[in-house]
Amino acid sequence: MTVHPLARPVSVDAGDTGVVLCHGFTGSPASMTPWADYLVERGCSVRVPRLPGHGTTWQELNRTRWTDWYAEVDRAYEELRARCERVVVAGLSMGGCLALRLAEHHRDIVAVVLVNPAVNLERKDMLLVPLLRHVVPAIPGIGNDIRKEGIEETGYDRTPLHALHSQTHMWKDVRENLSSVDQPLLLFRSVTDHVVDASSAPIILDGVSSASKREVLLHNSFHVATLDHDMDLIFAESADFIAEHAGATGVG
Repeated sequence: MTVHPLARPVSVDAGDTGVVLCHGFTGSPASMTPWADYLVERGCSVRVPRLPGHGTTWQELNRTRWTDWYAEVDRAYEELRARCERVVVAGLSMGGCLALRLAEHHRDIVAVVLVNPAVNLERKDMLLVPLLRHVVPAIPGIGNDIRKEGIEETGYDRTPLHALHSQTHMWKDVRENLSSVDQPLLLFRSVTDHVVDASSAPIILDGVSSASKREVLLHNSFHVATLDHDMDLIFAESADFIAEHAGATGVG
């Protein structure tokens, strides 16, 4: 299966602090590449894995499940753990959910950064997904929810329903284990988000056991904030947060 040129994974070794950056559902590493570049310049080693079924076709994504996506980010984490003194996990949208699951299962992760994370959707049409997935393979996606003009996410314009249904199982799994997350946590949330509703952020912030947890509101970006007007804010604040909590002399 041909992978979109902009959707290829990123792997750079640049320092003793490693950061796993997880992209979102139907998206690709392209949504995280500028963030990865920034962190490399600040002395971090980074991995941006391409989740199975992403960066190719939505039909291929529909043949994958959440355990496939998690296995890929877990491999990226293990790779950084083997070469770095400390590892931070970060994610956008569903990638935030994957980052949380990594933090739940790997106690040596030192910090978590989330951008518009998804662990829940209260839209009524989600109730139809378990049945609708047996009727149609996909529905039109929102896609490219970016306020900044002329920017493309490099994702799908269709939402594959078997894969979406699988994602809801991951949400449930992660929500049930949020209390095991006690790492410092930084959460960025767009005030206007047409993909993820406002329910996920309070579920996460109320559910984790982190002594240090902070929410930063983004007023000038939509869902894919890592490519939007607030990207510089996200990059700078996250780098400072990593430097503070990872204790890395090479980050700053």
